[in-house]
Amino acid sequence: MGSLLKRQIRKYLTPELAANKDLEVFLDAVGRSYTNFDEQFAMQQRAMSISSEELFNANEKLKKEAESQKEIITKLKNVLETLKFYKLPEEGIINDVDLDSSKLLDFIDGKTREIVEINKQREALVNELAHQNQELSDYAHMVSHDLKSPLRSIDTLTAWLKEDYKDQFDENGNQNLDLIRSNVEKMDTLINGILEYSTIGKLQVEVYDVNLNTLIDDILNTIQVPHNINVVKNNLPTVKGDKHRLQQLFQNLIDNAISHNDKETGNIEIGAVDKGELWEFYISDNGKGIDSAYFDKIFKTFETLESNVQSTGIGLSIVKKIVNLYGGTIWLTSEIGKGTTFFFTLKK
Repeated sequence: MGSLLKRQIRKYLTPELAANKDLEVFLDAVGRSYTNFDEQFAMQQRAMSISSEELFNANEKLKKEAESQKEIITKLKNVLETLKFYKLPEEGIINDVDLDSSKLLDFIDGKTREIVEINKQREALVNELAHQNQELSDYAHMVSHDLKSPLRSIDTLTAWLKEDYKDQFDENGNQNLDLIRSNVEKMDTLINGILEYSTIGKLQVEVYDVNLNTLIDDILNTIQVPHNINVVKNNLPTVKGDKHRLQQLFQNLIDNAISHNDKETGNIEIGAVDKGELWEFYISDNGKGIDSAYFDKIFKTFETLESNVQSTGIGLSIVKKIVNLYGGTIWLTSEIGKGTTFFFTLKK
């Protein structure tokens, strides 16, 4: 713990409490816990950043290989069209046409070998990516488990301190203790968010009918909706999916609309439009709005647009990952000072 924070805590203690040796033990425990959290959290962010870069590069390589295969297939189609045009017999010998059948067979054989080799390389790459993803998931669970232990210690110690010395702390002292516990809660939420993000797409989930009208009602009964926020839910369809994942999807978007609404009377509208094979959903609000320069940034992990202690920077990245998992797309429109609308699609 930094000397400034120690000084700030001691500032609100009585002289007797400040001189208490047991308090020094508590401060050292909190300091070690903060140091442990910062170091391990930095390691986890770096690991996820490295893995994300590797996955991006691997995907780019797969795209190039796919384009290469398309070119080969196009060439083979051209060869077949040539054979059809000249009506090449099985002997492969036509005197008045400049077409060497043996060279043609060599060409086809060479391209076939290329396709086989590309497929081998792609299979090896996919296996390596699967291995790296598993290692990253294991690492995230291990580090997150290690981080939760000191957080529990900090929370417990601050609770004891507040209870044992409740008659000696003034209002400012109690506020500082509440601030410590609030930040502990935020770190715990962040760790849970990391675990949620790392497991999306890895677990086998059942697909069944989910009534979104009921799902949204359950969400609104669970979260805290301020009195000045009005949520309007239009008639929503029943979709195929997993209730837990769909709840994550809608709840994160609704939470986002609530937390970024600065109007005296906030309005949030949830609806869906039938697009044939897809449902197009929208969640609109009359909040602060988002500059178009940040439309892509907000979906990246750990990215936030403002310094809000309640924001972890993971919610929208989880939303995008779930939408991608269901084969949909997500985008938004927004105007500063007037509000934002998030759109996403789900297959029927």
